[in-house]
Amino acid sequence: MDALMLDRVVIRPFREEDDAIPPITGLLHAAYARLAEMGFRYTATHQSDEVTLKRLRRGVSLLAELDGEVVGTISLYGSEADSRCEWYRREEVHSFGQFGVRPDLQGGGLGSRLLDIVEGMAGERGAEELALDTAEGALHLIGWYERRGYREVERVAWGTTNYTSVILSKKLS
Repeated sequence: MDALMLDRVVIRPFREEDDAIPPITGLLHAAYARLAEMGFRYTATHQSDEVTLKRLRRGVSLLAELDGEVVGTISLYGSEADSRCEWYRREEVHSFGQFGVRPDLQGGGLGSRLLDIVEGMAGERGAEELALDTAEGALHLIGWYERRGYREVERVAWGTTNYTSVILSKKLS
């Protein structure tokens, strides 16, 4: 994605009354296709529209649009008292998920822009840490997050995926 194209991207909150769910689900399937090809069964590789909507509603969700088409998404979640992940249960920890960018636009700065916004939002909401989980074998993703200041804090086997997740977290202050 060149700088001119990135300048045309509009990032805005998800609006349930206006936004169609199938294009968001399709975007997530496409964004996670490479991971599926690597053998990882992330929820976003196969989730239904109902699951997409449930995950969008669970947090503060953003959409990135280019010429009216959804080309990126990310959702920010607060602490989760009932999470299987001990780190996610901490009051000072927020997390993000359902993070994807259309494959032909990956590597062009849109994902960084979305994550910058979510990091700022988490800090404004009082979070001291922002966390995520990804497959322990997705070394390219782990490396990308580490270059952004994230570090491993825990590992979790969710039972709904075919891999153990690495929990990565970044101090926001």
